[in-house]
Amino acid sequence: MRLDKFICKSTELTRNEAKKLLKKGVVFVNGEVAKDAAMQVHENNAITLDGEKLTARQSRYLMLHKVAETICSNVDEVYPSVLHYIDLEKAFDLHIAGRLDADTTGLVLITDDGRWSHNVISPKKECPKVYRVWLRDDILPQQLGALIEHFKIGIQLQGEAQLTRPAILEQVDTDEVLLTITEGKYHQVKRMFAAVGNRVEKLHREKVGSIELADLAPGEWRYLTQDEVAQFL
Repeated sequence: MRLDKFICKSTELTRNEAKKLLKKGVVFVNGEVAKDAAMQVHENNAITLDGEKLTARQSRYLMLHKVAETICSNVDEVYPSVLHYIDLEKAFDLHIAGRLDADTTGLVLITDDGRWSHNVISPKKECPKVYRVWLRDDILPQQLGALIEHFKIGIQLQGEAQLTRPAILEQVDTDEVLLTITEGKYHQVKRMFAAVGNRVEKLHREKVGSIELADLAPGEWRYLTQDEVAQFL
């Protein structure tokens, strides 16, 4: 992680306070003065501040049932950040691993472990994400087979050179489907259905990897179990 973040995870200092101390030359990494806040460090590095060894607090891993009209950001904008729902100290030191649009609801994963969140969102990891999608237009029985095959082969999104990765489409009702994707392009689910002439009216993420939203109520959160965390280590 970044050196300034490591300092914050090891002390009660803010990011700005950590950067000021770095400029003073009082932070050492493996015996060498370190002034670059963006320097990448690891738990096995010997990091000291004013001669005192720093030990980072354990990383935190959470899941939240995101409600509509909130944003997956550490800064409030038109809508408030989902982090307001996390009643923990230094909640805004956390970040969201895989964002949802403001009007999209459902499962979001939250952590302060950058490597872990990278494993969640990296297309190379091919982590499946399951969305429940409500559509403007019904999918007729005679359309379903071809549409399932189209999503399986890949969809040509506007402005994209490559097809989307194979996706699994399952019909729940005439205007409701489950869609499983393994990547996270900008507005991907909405764009995929727009590309086949339909429109997403409502979108809800139910699952990431093997982590399921289950019966977690809107706006509620909980810590992930060790097994849930382990799948992305």
